[in-house]
Amino acid sequence: MSSPRILAFAGSARKGSFNDQLVRVAASGAQTAGTDVTVINLRDYPLPIMDEDLEREQGTPQNALNLKQLFLEHDGLLISSPEYNSSLSPLLKNAIDWVSRPAPDEARLAAYRDKVSVVMAASPGGLGGMRGLVHLRAILSNLGVLVLPEQIAVSNAASAFDDGGVLNDAKQQARIEGLGKSLADVLTKLRG
Repeated sequence: MSSPRILAFAGSARKGSFNDQLVRVAASGAQTAGTDVTVINLRDYPLPIMDEDLEREQGTPQNALNLKQLFLEHDGLLISSPEYNSSLSPLLKNAIDWVSRPAPDEARLAAYRDKVSVVMAASPGGLGGMRGLVHLRAILSNLGVLVLPEQIAVSNAASAFDDGGVLNDAKQQARIEGLGKSLADVLTKLRG
């Protein structure tokens, strides 16, 4: 039996994104635990704002189909979400919405069915993006994703990472790697 597959990405496409750095730390923990991890950048999947009229007139954008296929091919999701005005980023919400769109003869929310996720955040602010994780957790849960209870929000993110994307605090680095390992362990147990 092959090892579980995890899709890892940040809700920010900004160059040097703290959340991209953070999800890569968690992904390394999942890889060390023996899972196959695919790290993507949503910048590589540009999408228009979700619009059912556009979808009806032009069809589902190819980047939405490509992104959805990645979700379908993976068992778990590692998501690092920036906080925009106490919620998740429009980029992340738009990607979630496009991936949720049904294809003919496909089960409802097929790309989210039987998925397990871990969420995390990094922010220059003092709360580390914690408020946005509340919304992300609710959205994913409503889509049928099992979101594991452990989450970490890294505050003061502008000074949290070294030039190589490693957290300056070794204990925090280990905790973030542990998020990836936790997801890998749960997926391995579920596969049985």
